[in-house]
Amino acid sequence: MKLIAYPTQPAALTPEIRPAPSSRVWMDELPAAYGYRCLPLTIANSHGWEITCPEGFEAVWNGRTGKDAITLRFDGVGGNSHFVISHFGSGVLTFHTGYLFRTDPGLNLWASGPPNAPKDALQPLTGMIETDWAPYTFTMNWIFTRANHPVRFEKGEPFCFFFPVGRGIVDATEPEIRNLEDDPEARKQYEHWNQSRRGFLDELPKEGSNAHAERWQKGYYRGLQPDGAKAEVGHQTKIHARPFRRTE
Repeated sequence: MKLIAYPTQPAALTPEIRPAPSSRVWMDELPAAYGYRCLPLTIANSHGWEITCPEGFEAVWNGRTGKDAITLRFDGVGGNSHFVISHFGSGVLTFHTGYLFRTDPGLNLWASGPPNAPKDALQPLTGMIETDWAPYTFTMNWIFTRANHPVRFEKGEPFCFFFPVGRGIVDATEPEIRNLEDDPEARKQYEHWNQSRRGFLDELPKEGSNAHAERWQKGYYRGLQPDGAKAEVGHQTKIHARPFRRTE
């Protein structure tokens, strides 16, 4: 499967693309960094690539609708607005990715801000782009949620996070709600887990207990069923997104 990025501007002005990391500053700062025990969280963090700011800057929105309602202050001498501007007005901050993307037939590109990386007063918008045919670039947009509150992006901080997704998957999905009794094996495993979970939480505060020593249940992280059997489908504990390789 190919994912190609064609730079649309000189190299000196083109933002860096890199594999997204699983780490987050706020997760590092948690007691014992316990957020990294949540595998769904770390997988989502690293499930794609990110485009980073070539320069640090600060943005403030005054609450009005005009394009001039956002003030940008860049770290560089004289400022450099080639990658971020106020284009739409109404508190929308627009980033230029600097690339035209191309995916294999039938694959879209899902683009938003980095997941699980909240930014006070600013919210990333999300787009789905048909990059298997469109000769058009797209912008990454964030919208202010609070006026007169300065927001800062550091040099090297991601402003866009993206990954390919198959077009038509949602349309082809047939969702159902069923009684758990309809699947005896799923019900058995669920009840086993539910009982184990409640017992673990009861024992967790008790010093000297197995739960207190283990600190957290690792079944899902290890890809194990509640009865200890391995999951029959592929289980991931890490995402290995490859760096973009430049070809001349």
